[in-house]
Amino acid sequence: MSVDFSKNATESPEPCKAEIKGNIPSWLQGMLLRNGPGIFTVGDTNYNHWFDGMALMHSFTFKDGEIIHRSRFLRSDTYKANMEANRIVVSEMGTMAYPDPSKNFIFKAITFLNHTMPDFTDNGASNFIKYGNDYYATSETNYISKIDPVTLETLEKVDYLKYLPVNLASCHPHYDKEGNAYNIGTSIATKGKTKYVLFKVPAASDKDKGKKGPALKNVEVICSVPCRSLLMPSYYHSFGITDNYIIFVEMPFKLDILKMATAYMRGVSWASCLKFCPEENTLIHLVDRKTGKEVETKYYTGAMVLYHHVNAFEDDGHVVFDVIAYTDNSLYDMFYLSNLREKSQFDEKRFSKPTYKRFALPIHADKGVPVGGNMVKLKYTTASAVKEKEGKFMCQAEVLCEGLELPRINYDINGKRHQFAYIGFAKCFLVPVPIKVQSKMVYWDEDKCLPSEPVFVPRPNGESEDDGVVLTSVINSNPGQSSFILILDGKTFKEVARAYVNTELNKDMHGFFIPH
Repeated sequence: MSVDFSKNATESPEPCKAEIKGNIPSWLQGMLLRNGPGIFTVGDTNYNHWFDGMALMHSFTFKDGEIIHRSRFLRSDTYKANMEANRIVVSEMGTMAYPDPSKNFIFKAITFLNHTMPDFTDNGASNFIKYGNDYYATSETNYISKIDPVTLETLEKVDYLKYLPVNLASCHPHYDKEGNAYNIGTSIATKGKTKYVLFKVPAASDKDKGKKGPALKNVEVICSVPCRSLLMPSYYHSFGITDNYIIFVEMPFKLDILKMATAYMRGVSWASCLKFCPEENTLIHLVDRKTGKEVETKYYTGAMVLYHHVNAFEDDGHVVFDVIAYTDNSLYDMFYLSNLREKSQFDEKRFSKPTYKRFALPIHADKGVPVGGNMVKLKYTTASAVKEKEGKFMCQAEVLCEGLELPRINYDINGKRHQFAYIGFAKCFLVPVPIKVQSKMVYWDEDKCLPSEPVFVPRPNGESEDDGVVLTSVINSNPGQSSFILILDGKTFKEVARAYVNTELNKDMHGFFIPH
């Protein structure tokens, strides 16, 4: 279908009841938040990359068989500055902003210095994070914005650097049953070292009631992992977690800090400073959550780029983790608006295909296995870990399926073995057979309809992993029809209901469901 990715969206901050077709389950009570780029043109200036657009947040409130929709632009400092100037004045990853030619020399000099040591944008257009009892719009910089999830009003800008030394942070944290949040950030050249910082933000407690300040004030550092290169840290978008371990994949997809410092002067974007090194291996870090120490065994695999982890779990002395991987970094290039306007944007010859891969890491080295032997003993996967020498394994993944992105699972089993994954517009059944795990797919599809990332909501006291519903917002290009929220049965993947909204929906990135 044809979607204009560069079209500015409009906000609808007043609550509006959706038109329901079908029957919404009575137990489905809560709020679906969705976040993504919404403004691409300001005055006579344009963003170059779809990811750079200013954030537009949506909420869909499910209550007693009805759905109420509203949307609002994130009132970040970036938004305010751009709107006040009526031009893009804050740089994003794929778009370098330059001062108005009419500005004086001093203003231009200050702008130059700000870009040499960049103060990153606070345009949180990727996802939502929950720290304590608060919700934040986030991207991958050191800034997050506290929001009111009911009204979508922007409340407060929070800087990670006030609480721990991270210049960049993932927008895909993990949460445990107690409500503690786990995340990872990059500390660039702090005290002469560049490292990855794994940290925990404790759940809100009774002693915090009435106290001001974000939950980040109680942050705990779990572990620091040294970067393989001082001034070229790996890019990452997410990580994996199990009951006892954290999985961090350090890719040869790197951010060149020295080039970033001169990007403004050279007239190029910061994204041009991302470098994929296909001749290098990928290093997989396994960190013990209890001790905060990295497992001594070194795990490597071939060069790859990944954005999303599906899930991870432990089984018989192994850590198994699933990811959506690419052979190169062309996915980012695909989302330049100039490419999205071309009809050949999804030509397989131009862009790497997403591949669902499963890795298996033996936790303890078996000294009885000779060099060249496979250390993986699990019968249901063909993933391997070949011993290159004592304490060093070269890992090869099993490919489960291809061509789909934006994976979600029933988060109640996050960190435990899963049977199902919801990816894009499909449900993936991971069916165990005597030799291996085979994947079977079922799809939802409708002409001229583009679904967003699926979000699984489990039925209270559900009887199985897939006992619940899948929620997705759908852009509808059929003439005379509105876009809608789609509700699918988690087991059958058949439509349960849809809710037409009286406004345009925009293509977004990620969603977060808050149960009532």
